[in-house]
Amino acid sequence: WNCPPRKWHSRTISREARSADSTSSRRRWARQSSFAACEAGSSTLRSIAPGVAAALELRPGTLIGHDLPVDATPAQYIALVEQIRDDPQHLGALVTTHKMGLFDAAGAMFDEFDEFATLCGEVSSISKRDGHLVGTAKDPITAGLALDEFLPATHFADTGADAVILGAGGAGTALSWYLVERADRPASIVVTDTSDERLAHLRDVHRRHGTPESLIRYVNVSEPGAGNAVIADAAPKSLVVNATGLGKDRPGSPLADDAVLPLGAYVWEFNYRGTLEFLAQARAQAEARELTVVDGWRYFIHGWTQVISEVFSVEMPPARVEELATIAEFARA
Repeated sequence: WNCPPRKWHSRTISREARSADSTSSRRRWARQSSFAACEAGSSTLRSIAPGVAAALELRPGTLIGHDLPVDATPAQYIALVEQIRDDPQHLGALVTTHKMGLFDAAGAMFDEFDEFATLCGEVSSISKRDGHLVGTAKDPITAGLALDEFLPATHFADTGADAVILGAGGAGTALSWYLVERADRPASIVVTDTSDERLAHLRDVHRRHGTPESLIRYVNVSEPGAGNAVIADAAPKSLVVNATGLGKDRPGSPLADDAVLPLGAYVWEFNYRGTLEFLAQARAQAEARELTVVDGWRYFIHGWTQVISEVFSVEMPPARVEELATIAEFARA
């Protein structure tokens, strides 16, 4: 990240700082937020935006979408960030598919990043505070909120189970970060990927974060059967997560058809729509292997509600999250 040092300081926006601005929130809510999404024209976020805006008393058209292709160019990222930065009516954005690409291309345009955005090189939320353009990476918070809904608070201490994260990209990095910080963390964490570059990046993130080296094992699974071998070594009741994007961004599963999931495992598919081959594999074994199988719907819900909270300076207590999740339910299919 060869960027001017003054652009790359880190600051966490506190709840108190957001609340202090709440007196002007009604006036601010008349403005816009947006989401930068791959194929946003068909995005679930676009379909649910009118209902969410109404529930939060935002005027119609407040939540808008920006279309960016999967292979967006640096110039496209820069143009989008410029539009958000320079328009006083545009308060910020939720970034979905393009977290790392936007950071790489337009990072020097931001005034502030939080710790995770700086270490991991990604942005999931763009907001404005006191004239500053702020980039934050909400994924560790999002992953934690979703995980804690189905995994018991003392699961790893009670069972001695491991965590296996299939995929070392942005989502896998965020989950590994959360698990390291969790009071009840796994006996060991294994992160797999087919790219040595992504695994090296993740290793460096945790080195700079101060994660004990012995806690995480980084495994290249580009050879046939390598992913299955990792799963076979996992302890019973382990957490197994598909964070590869396979089954959504492109068809497929990170595991071969003959993979056998750990007995009693919690199996989490980060995706909720797409071809979902990994989810189908888990559901097919659920009864025989006593699995708890969870899709990515709640991960999705927590993702955009956290960013709305950041951009519009609104509280997002559990009751409000549930209200918005109910509104969005029609788009789940």
